[in-house]
This record gives sequence, structure tokens and C-alpha cells, in this order.
Amino acid sequence: MAHLTFTEADHARIAKAIRSAEATTTGEIYAVFARTSDAYVFIPATVALALSLVAAFITALLAPLAGFAISGLALVTSQFAATLLLLALFAAVPSLRMMFVPRPIAEDRAHRMALAQFFAHNIHVTAGRTGVLVFVSEAEHYAEIVADAEIAAKVPQEAWDAIVADLIAAARNDRLAEGYVQAIGAAGAILTAHFPGDHANPNEIDDRLVEI
Repeated sequence: MAHLTFTEADHARIAKAIRSAEATTTGEIYAVFARTSDAYVFIPATVALALSLVAAFITALLAPLAGFAISGLALVTSQFAATLLLLALFAAVPSLRMMFVPRPIAEDRAHRMALAQFFAHNIHVTAGRTGVLVFVSEAEHYAEIVADAEIAAKVPQEAWDAIVADLIAAARNDRLAEGYVQAIGAAGAILTAHFPGDHANPNEIDDRLVEI
């Protein structure tokens, strides 16, 4: 993915797509975009320490062969400095930090963030338990659709997986705003099929994209 951004026009398009999708269903759709789902502090710290230890070990082995004498204090000091330098580099370049985050950990953190956003925005308290969250986390290259209990009971996960795959593809091609619009439209079609709208169809959740 390129660094993803949304213009005011993009926000307006996504809000309009939500309103349109909800016009024919009692379901509610909410969209969230996260830059990252975790700070992953433990990952860069572990990697920086490990790399500095390896570098110090190699230096200690090769220095005598090259005719150099390195004191223990100099070795420890250089190791400490290298660790701080690597930590600063990881902090300044998030994409570099993410290269060292194991994929299962990244997916777990993003999934937890999606669930946290689902509950934080009260998507779980709609009258018919028919709320849907369309979630993307940029750093983890992760997308997910979280559906409330009544929807999950009727709609197979495979239906959401297909929408998510298209959403991720759009993000990779720097078309995330369009991806959201398409995902919302597809989700709306599924909701309409299972939870068609009626004359008493209040809008329980704001129609918008939230960036965090």
C-alpha cells in the first residue's frame, strides 16, 4: 500500500455511499480507517537489542584478527549507542518497524482494534443488532468487516471475505476511498437481502468514515 489519504470529497463520497446503502435496509454501516492498530514497542526494542548484540559479538571476534584491541567498556558503549540509533530509526520509519512484526501478530492486533472500534462506536447496540463495521488498518495491510449477532447468524463469513479482498486490492492500488464505497455498496446489498428496510427505519449511527 502507498501512504493512504482521504480528501473532504472522499469523506463526502463515503458518507453518501453509507446513506444510499442504508436506504433499503434496517442495517447500519459504519466505516473506520486506522493508521496503525498498535505501537509494537516490544518489536523494535527486541530487534534493536538483538542486532546490537550480534554486531558486538562479531566485532569482539574479528577485532583481534584484524589487530585491533577493543576494551569491554568501548564494546558496551558502542552496543548501547547502536541500540539507541536503531530505536530512533524504527520510530522515524514506521514501515521499517513493521517489516519486523510477524504477520500473525500484526493481524491479531488489527483484529483486536477492529473489535474495539465496533464496540467504541456502539455498533453493537442497534435495535435489531444489525450493525456492520467496515475496517481498514494501514500499517498492517489489514481489512475486516465485523457484523453484529443477527447478521452473523444469517450471512456466511465467505460473503464478507469477498468484499474484504476487493477492499484490500483497492488499498494496494491507492484507491481506498473507492474501495470503501464499493465495500459499503456490497455490504448494503447483503443487508438489504436479509434485513430489508421499512417505513420505520431510523438512522441509529452516524453515516461517516472515521480516521484514527
